Amino acid sequence: MAKQPDKKGFDTFEWVGVSARGKRLEGEMTGASIALVKAQLRKQGITPSKVKRKAKPLFGVRMQAITPKDIALVTRQIATMLMAGVPLIQSIEMIGTGSTNKSVTKLMETVGDEVKAGGALSDALRKHPRYFDDLYCDLVASGEQSGALDKIFDRVALYKEKSEALKSKIKKAMFYPIAVLVVALIVTSILLIFVVPQFQDIFAGFGAELPAFTLMVIAISEFMQEYWWIILIALFGFGYAYKEALLKSKKLRDATDRAILKMPVIGMILNKAAVARYARTLSTTFAAGVPLVDALDSAAGASGNAVYRYAILDIKAEVSSGNQMNWAMRNSKIFPDMVIQMVAIGEESGSLDGMLAKVATIYEQEVDDAVDGLSSLLEPLIMAVLGVLVGGLIIAMYLPIFQLGAVI
Repeated sequence: MAKQPDKKGFDTFEWVGVSARGKRLEGEMTGASIALVKAQLRKQGITPSKVKRKAKPLFGVRMQAITPKDIALVTRQIATMLMAGVPLIQSIEMIGTGSTNKSVTKLMETVGDEVKAGGALSDALRKHPRYFDDLYCDLVASGEQSGALDKIFDRVALYKEKSEALKSKIKKAMFYPIAVLVVALIVTSILLIFVVPQFQDIFAGFGAELPAFTLMVIAISEFMQEYWWIILIALFGFGYAYKEALLKSKKLRDATDRAILKMPVIGMILNKAAVARYARTLSTTFAAGVPLVDALDSAAGASGNAVYRYAILDIKAEVSSGNQMNWAMRNSKIFPDMVIQMVAIGEESGSLDGMLAKVATIYEQEVDDAVDGLSSLLEPLIMAVLGVLVGGLIIAMYLPIFQLGAVI
């Protein structure tokens, strides 16, 4: 079989043809050349009468990005269609045609063309690692080998949906503390730059010594008025430098992961989320027939935190040497006792995947409850922080007026 050209060299072609029943058809297809597109159409029972390369717009069209939520939706659609008895190729074509995201349509066309050419679906997906990671492709490959692709896609769809829901909750949890800081900084900056100078002009005519607290606030205000642009540049510069350092330094990433887990409230939520990810990934892969050692590799990659990743890799090493997973988890000293006990019961009863799925469900619910509790907690906290900042500045500005009134 001839080697398929690299997909980067494929173009989109518009075609017109006649079906075996004599019906006129038209559409679009990606391919390396007109000859190959015609050959592909003939395989589908269509006699092509006209095939031409689709003209590209002069200034190009900005394609809509494909998000993880799009992939989760596509996975669920494939699972639903396969379980309803729709053939794989037809399912892929229907999903591509029905999607409102043109990038998803193009992706499904590309994957569909590769499957039509005789390739395995898992191999077709591996050519798009940006959207389908190793875990996803390995699960699909195990489904192809076992002949239970519909059930595997159902498990993968559930896994993706739960993962995206958990990710959304974590983002929500992180948003509120950041919102408190940003609002506090903006309000304080406005007061220091625009309000305090008005009082400063009034104090200039007093001819009396100002309180130390008022002098401190005025000094900060003068600094802000003079160097606000330096502060902004420094903040953005630090943010950019830290982001670049995170990409380049493994030690910094690991230190950041450790520090985040120790943060009050947020750390508790992230710990629960890591346990939920671990249990959900392990449950999905183990239930799909992936060996436990390989499943632990996938769980380590999906943990989302260096502390848990290293711990899971240590668990994998212990399991590989013959120890039970619950003992290895206990030795890691980062998993709650309840989780360890449930895993032990699952190992003894031979229902480890089902027990891990229950653990994942419990901890996903706990993350949900914790995020809702954090939202309720931070609403009054925002008011308290702003009250202290604004109240402190007001006291600093009115203190000289109170002292002057006392002298009079």
